[in-house]
Amino acid sequence: MAKISGRRLAAAAITAALVVTGAAAASASAADVGDAPLFSLQGVDASGTAYTYAPQGDGTLSSRVKIDSGWTGLAFVGQVDHNADNIADGRWQLGTSGNIWYYAADNSDAVKVGYGWDTYNTVVSVGQFGGAEGGDLLARDNKGDLYLYLGYGDGTVTKRLKVGYGWDIYSQIAGNGDLDGDGKGDLVARDKSGVLWLYKGTGDQKAPYAKRTKIGSGWNQYNTLFAAGDLNMDGRADLVARNAKGELYLYAGTGNAAAPYKPKALIGTSGWNTYRLFF
Repeated sequence: MAKISGRRLAAAAITAALVVTGAAAASASAADVGDAPLFSLQGVDASGTAYTYAPQGDGTLSSRVKIDSGWTGLAFVGQVDHNADNIADGRWQLGTSGNIWYYAADNSDAVKVGYGWDTYNTVVSVGQFGGAEGGDLLARDNKGDLYLYLGYGDGTVTKRLKVGYGWDIYSQIAGNGDLDGDGKGDLVARDKSGVLWLYKGTGDQKAPYAKRTKIGSGWNQYNTLFAAGDLNMDGRADLVARNAKGELYLYAGTGNAAAPYKPKALIGTSGWNTYRLFF
């Protein structure tokens, strides 16, 4: 197991506490904890109950803790870090009605971010993807067009910027962190044949990612791919994958664009297909 810094352990404890208590998320001791968001893995089950699992430092997860119930009618939930300290400052929630809201970690009143988002079939909280500090959102519509919404740092976002087309070839899109060690947020996308592709971030909001490179094939064995941040606390962004049997696997990040993930490690033996959303 990789050595874990005290700052990342402290950040993990803060992250877990924020999720359960809704406490304010600002601490000098939590700042500068690494290059990947240190979020707990969270899920919403079919009944609308939300749970959180705290990272343990070796890629494994704690026992689940209930966050809340009544989270029905949701199409997307995404955590976001607005100030680059790797601690979640809040979350976006998109309802199936198309309204998207922001809930800050300090339990202040929810803010309506927009409406009409039911035109999108995929929304991803991608971190600082457009070059500024606030967390951003990426959304794909049914035509396969890809749009970037730049975050202001308070949960609200700019008007959309079209940053791609033809993305309907992908069945999964994930990203929340730096996969190649250059300090810029990256994306991965799985096509319908099961090939996983890396899109390196550029930090340029007008052209936020470079030409894709192939990571590997065989990824159709999973029904969900999710970028959960840094689950093994080594400062690198990781990927979580779930298969049809309900098993959960961790693909730990390497920081190397040529081979961005280590071999898979089983971190959940069964029951993970109870969750319809991860965030």
